[in-house]
Amino acid sequence: MRGNLPNHPAICRWAMTVAITAAIGLSPAAFARDLVVALKTEPTSMDPQYHSLTPNIQLSQTLFEGLVCAGPELSIKPCLAESWSSKGKVWTFKLRPGVKFSDGSPMTAADVVFTFDRVAKVPNSPSSFKIYLQEVDKVEAVDPLTVRITTAIPYPLLAVNMVGLPIMSAKAMAGPLPEGKSTTELNGGLGLVGAGPYRFVSWKRGVEVIFERNPHYWGRAPDWDKVIYRPISNPAARVAALLSGDVDLVEDPPTDVLERLQKDPKLTVVTKASSRIIYVALDQFGEQTPGIEGTKGKNPLLDKKVREALSLGLDRHALVARIMGGVGTPAGQLLPYPMAGASKNLAMAPKVDTEKAKALLKEAGYPDGFTIVLGTPNGRYINDIKVAQTIAAMWTRIGVKTSIDANAPAVFFKNRDSHSYSAYMAGWGTATGEMSNTLNSLLVTPNKDKGQGTTNRSRYSNSEMDKLVAESATLMEDGPRAAALAKASEVAMADFAMLPIHFEHSVWAMKKGITFEGRADQQTMVQHVTLVK
Repeated sequence: MRGNLPNHPAICRWAMTVAITAAIGLSPAAFARDLVVALKTEPTSMDPQYHSLTPNIQLSQTLFEGLVCAGPELSIKPCLAESWSSKGKVWTFKLRPGVKFSDGSPMTAADVVFTFDRVAKVPNSPSSFKIYLQEVDKVEAVDPLTVRITTAIPYPLLAVNMVGLPIMSAKAMAGPLPEGKSTTELNGGLGLVGAGPYRFVSWKRGVEVIFERNPHYWGRAPDWDKVIYRPISNPAARVAALLSGDVDLVEDPPTDVLERLQKDPKLTVVTKASSRIIYVALDQFGEQTPGIEGTKGKNPLLDKKVREALSLGLDRHALVARIMGGVGTPAGQLLPYPMAGASKNLAMAPKVDTEKAKALLKEAGYPDGFTIVLGTPNGRYINDIKVAQTIAAMWTRIGVKTSIDANAPAVFFKNRDSHSYSAYMAGWGTATGEMSNTLNSLLVTPNKDKGQGTTNRSRYSNSEMDKLVAESATLMEDGPRAAALAKASEVAMADFAMLPIHFEHSVWAMKKGITFEGRADQQTMVQHVTLVK
């Protein structure tokens, strides 16, 4: 018996859509594909030059692209520049022809010049992008598709550093301020025009960020028409949202439910070893430091014996096994070996030695220990509050009675940047896969004009290490440069400049039917989240 379709316009249109799409092998859903992603940390800004922070970068490099891009293992590849070459101190980048920004305007060398010029003009940057322009003297537009960059010295890392500087539209960014459009205006969407696979729609702080596909994108069109990011800082809540179908993909589900998620036939779980180091920074600037008592006004962290004692008090292997659920690697330096510049001699994390730690404290003049407050974010890194509590317990065991000051990430970073902690736990991930970026950011003596020590909040300074890092930047061959950086790393770790804890392994859980390879820089790049064919 043949039935009749109800005579209703909406139902008839739906039936016709189904018939047409079935005929060409598509489903009705193929016409509108949205991806909903649960972020563990909300970005602090949409300005791609304001804060060098992974939650910001993974979104900005979806709206924008750099001259050079990094693959999942951080190897570099052409992006908005189709080729580059160097001769002495002069680099020439040939831009990809036909590239348009998301407003349809062409991208030219003038936009590259504007982008690089703006970096130093962005006010109040918590972690400046000037680190990517070290040794750059001049940036010139030779013609609309050619950029010439002249460095102060032969500088082998220039192409690698281009990964960190996505290109902005000079036209869209025009404004009366030195930096053109302000960070505040960019956060509202004004001037937020890039050449990436997506374009900005809206940002409701604490609720959602929405991007839509850029119709002018030069490369492969992403699978999703629209991407909706929802910040959900609580790991259990992220998983609950995935299981209920409210989101399609989540960052870093709780480590204690990974096995259950991996067995769920409706889910896919991807794990990736990363370059992110979780570390403890120790204030070594002067005698006055906050959060320490029982030292008669002295800053005990200035004493190398105290710093060594704090390191020896940490059982990194037990912490990774019990607190991280194995989703990490105990660390003896700031970049995992064998990445470029990591030392083979520091490939193994130091072992715990509680008795020696107590003896060193006694030798340093603190037989009864002292009290200290450890600052930590709550919800920025995998199990961060649990890791910080474990460190506090381990330090208390050697006589350094430790309490925790845990705050939401935005509050924590503000406190850190204002030097409110004598000790704090944080993380650093490099987009370049080179030790130079890590040391220059975290441990080289701060120099604002040169873009050095941009995240050195412990204000550590070691002229021997600084010299080795500076020398490495002049070595054009990879082998000698890596050797100089490894030596610099050994110098810093022997001085207990900061205490590496572990390298995170990132985890993504997602619905069956979509896939994501995962990245060593931990970035959730939605343009690489694809439908299973």
